Amino acid sequence: MIPSGGRDTFVFPRWTNSLRPVLAAVLVLVPAYLVVLLAFGGSPRTTAIGYRPVQPVPFSHALHAGKLGIDCRYCHNTVEVAAHAALPPTQTCMNCHARIRTTSPKLLRVRESYATGLPIPWVRVHDLPDYVYFNHSAHVRQGVGCVECHGRVDTMDVVTQVHRLSMGWCLDCHRHPSQHLRPPDKVTVMDWVAPEDPVTYGRQLRQANHINPSTDCWTCHR
Repeated sequence: MIPSGGRDTFVFPRWTNSLRPVLAAVLVLVPAYLVVLLAFGGSPRTTAIGYRPVQPVPFSHALHAGKLGIDCRYCHNTVEVAAHAALPPTQTCMNCHARIRTTSPKLLRVRESYATGLPIPWVRVHDLPDYVYFNHSAHVRQGVGCVECHGRVDTMDVVTQVHRLSMGWCLDCHRHPSQHLRPPDKVTVMDWVAPEDPVTYGRQLRQANHINPSTDCWTCHR
């Protein structure tokens, strides 16, 4: 309201006075909502860090990939040629267990699956949303080790998600890939160590192999 010649001139209509409580509530509630949203969105519960579902067969990666040294690609045999890392068919399990621990109660579901032809209902641990496109072969063939996304599965009796797998986490790697690179023939070597500073060595690999990860939206959202 502005006084003018003894009369009151209103800049805004009177009804706008009723908006003041609403605006005050918005100014208080919106920042509070954003704080809660950011806290919840970044929590381990939301990002699934620590997720370790019970599998139908108690398969130990610590035993098979760790102690026995079985290469990841023996079971997940499509990671170098396809977008998805295939889960092993029962026949892969029986290649060994037709002769090893043939009466173990832990392998009952495996034997049943082999006899009936019905697949074992494995529970996916690292499960990206349906609107995200991720190509395993594009990463593995360029020298991104399994450990970079899945952690040291060779030490896990029960596979657990250890990284966020969020958009920001992926973008950070695409923007700064050098420290995550290794020779492609070492991608499944869980305890591999760079022969020099990882970033310096990764830059050499990046330059030699012409690795320039895209950060465009369409790369993952197709």
